[in-house]
Amino acid sequence: MNSRRHWLLIAGALALAACDASTSDNRIVGELASDRIELTAEFAEPITEILVAEGEVVSAGQVLVRQDASRADARLDEADAALGQAQARLDELVRGPRSEQISAARASVEGAKDDLAFRRSDYARVQEIFGKNLASEELLDRAKAALDGAQSNDKLRRAQLQELLTGTTVEELAQAENVVKQAASRRDLLAVDVARHDIIAPVDGVVDSRLFELGERPTPGQPALIMLPGEQPHARVYVPEHLRVHIGVGMPAVIYVDGLESGIDGRVRWVASEAAFTPYYALTERDRGHLTYLAKIDIAEDHERLPDGVPVEVDLLLDDSK
Repeated sequence: MNSRRHWLLIAGALALAACDASTSDNRIVGELASDRIELTAEFAEPITEILVAEGEVVSAGQVLVRQDASRADARLDEADAALGQAQARLDELVRGPRSEQISAARASVEGAKDDLAFRRSDYARVQEIFGKNLASEELLDRAKAALDGAQSNDKLRRAQLQELLTGTTVEELAQAENVVKQAASRRDLLAVDVARHDIIAPVDGVVDSRLFELGERPTPGQPALIMLPGEQPHARVYVPEHLRVHIGVGMPAVIYVDGLESGIDGRVRWVASEAAFTPYYALTERDRGHLTYLAKIDIAEDHERLPDGVPVEVDLLLDDSK
């Protein structure tokens, strides 16, 4: 509602409040209005499709606007590949080592064993020659180093074979399972990002206005489209101060819409707890009667949807509410 209309409505409310109590004490003024839903863009990507026109009736779940999701699709493909890799590694650990790997490890152990036996005999031979002063100390040192290396290699090959024979540990399986869960969560998160490049109607309603055109890039969090939800607007009215104490949620009322011959049944949905103007503590007793309180009166009967902004008058059925 623009500023001028706001003040005109307030002026009407004050004028009605000043009228003769015998004819208009329970009648208040306002206009038809709908709750507004701002549908925001979550990504700074260009708009590629606008699938609805202003004023069009839409259903919950209907796609209204599409943004370019190329980057999000690529990230999702990357996450799918990472998940597949993690799952394959987990499957490998669950299955355990292949028989070919165990055979190769056994062969490595046999080779290390034969090499160790050769290095021992070679070292013993060099020691014997060195004792007869027929070999240098350097040759003895090289033979000892070769023997030490063969012993270390023999231990390594036996440990590798034992690892394959033991199989996958519980800790290894737990780590692999957590990697798979992490990759799946990442994939699911990116799938949500891809889906949210489409702006979807959260409820049934009417498209009120489009704020962007094809090719434009809304910033994240910026409204891209305005919807009016529901099948029917409500009366947005201003309650004079002298009536506020008598009005509560659920009170029946009759709504008179400009252009309709008969009134429409309504019911009070909400009344503001604070006055629309100067705070009460700044007013004299004589001025308190100029206060008004914003209220919403729902249309309580099935009726063809009426346009927003049409002026209304509302009779509050105070006697019927008691």
